[in-house]
Amino acid sequence: MPLDLSRVKAICFDVDGTLSDTDDEWVARFSARLMRMNFLFRQRDPKRFVRRMVMFSESPSNFAYYWLDRLSLDDNIARLYERAILQRRMSPRPFWLMNHARELLTLLAERFPLSIVSARDELTTMRFVDQFSLAPFFKAFATSQTCEHTKPYPQPVLWAAERMQVPAANCLMIGDTTVDILAGKAAGAQTVGVLCGFGEEGELRRAGADLVVKDLKELFDLFK
Repeated sequence: MPLDLSRVKAICFDVDGTLSDTDDEWVARFSARLMRMNFLFRQRDPKRFVRRMVMFSESPSNFAYYWLDRLSLDDNIARLYERAILQRRMSPRPFWLMNHARELLTLLAERFPLSIVSARDELTTMRFVDQFSLAPFFKAFATSQTCEHTKPYPQPVLWAAERMQVPAANCLMIGDTTVDILAGKAAGAQTVGVLCGFGEEGELRRAGADLVVKDLKELFDLFK
């Protein structure tokens, strides 16, 4: 079913691979470590190989997190992670903002209430928001610790819809993986898959995405 823009009264955004340029960050990090062995790679550039490995690993990691969530262990893991960061006084790792993210948020926030719906823990989600001063754009922030279950369950989308005072059926969930699409569809929302993150077009469409766009610029042009 194609996207019906007339239904959209509020919008939920994933973070990793959607607003935060996570995949390029990992690609850059691991590519730099492999440069000493660049003779092993075509055109002496390991980036293509690393990007394939990052995208390949995305599905197993989602699978593992899904089972942690089902066993109600995800909150415990998130708390242990936050405690380790605070106890070790680790310096926050900088995030990268996705191209055209700020322009898109500026445009949409003038017309719709916006929320973040992320499977990240609360600490690192808010660090990303604070690093780029994005808080004024959003009415609510749903993280892995907000509801009993996180994506691909519908609870975070339903929670965000309630905070935005809009029926879930009038929400649009935007994300880069099948987890985002499944959560949005389960909540009764429309969904958009973006290809600037980890997901691939075929799997996003099979999950039920109402629209798939290549990047946030294409999404900006849609709402302009």
